[in-house]
Amino acid sequence: MTPAMTRAQVRGFLEALKKVNPHPRSELVYQDPFTLLVAVVLSAQATDSSVNRATPALFAAAPTPAAMAALGEAGIGPYIRSIGLWQGKARHIAELSRLLVERHAGVVPQDRAALEALPGVGRKTANVVLNVAFGEPTMAVDTHIFRLGNRTGIAPGATPRAVEDALVARIPPDLLRDAHHWLILHGRYVCKARRPECWRCVAAPWCRLTPKATPPAAPRRARS
Repeated sequence: MTPAMTRAQVRGFLEALKKVNPHPRSELVYQDPFTLLVAVVLSAQATDSSVNRATPALFAAAPTPAAMAALGEAGIGPYIRSIGLWQGKARHIAELSRLLVERHAGVVPQDRAALEALPGVGRKTANVVLNVAFGEPTMAVDTHIFRLGNRTGIAPGATPRAVEDALVARIPPDLLRDAHHWLILHGRYVCKARRPECWRCVAAPWCRLTPKATPPAAPRRARS
């Protein structure tokens, strides 16, 4: 098991990521808290790019909770068929839209318990919405962040909640909100699941993984 970073190493690791991406943002395309919530629900077990291809037409047809509830499960489905698990997601989006109108006057609540009471919204989704839409210093632990927490030593833990709690406790408060994005993007593009690209990692000096992965060998040129 990779040993845990010191708090100084945690800061160094994150400030290295900050230097190359000082203003990180979600890769999901959205216009407001409601469209963000829908996009995050759709992104479960799917890529952000697949969601971004589907949502423009969906949001044009139903930009508000009332419009989405009126569209209903049957109306939502055709817009999101290209996304994995679309049937269940269509059902969840229709119902959560109805409940937003019924319980919250069509406004996405800035409250964890209220968010998690909506269909299709678990702790991770609530954390994303609270962080991105409302600026709260939450940490949404997806597969990328769970992997990084353990592989790099920034916050080892046996479960996503354990990694979340460790990250919130160990990351300096001034870096916590943006750390959500830095870690997701780093796991998506550099510290990949099958082969981490340590040779181009700007935060490698602080990472506790040993040995570091090396670049793949260049293909041998055939003799002429």
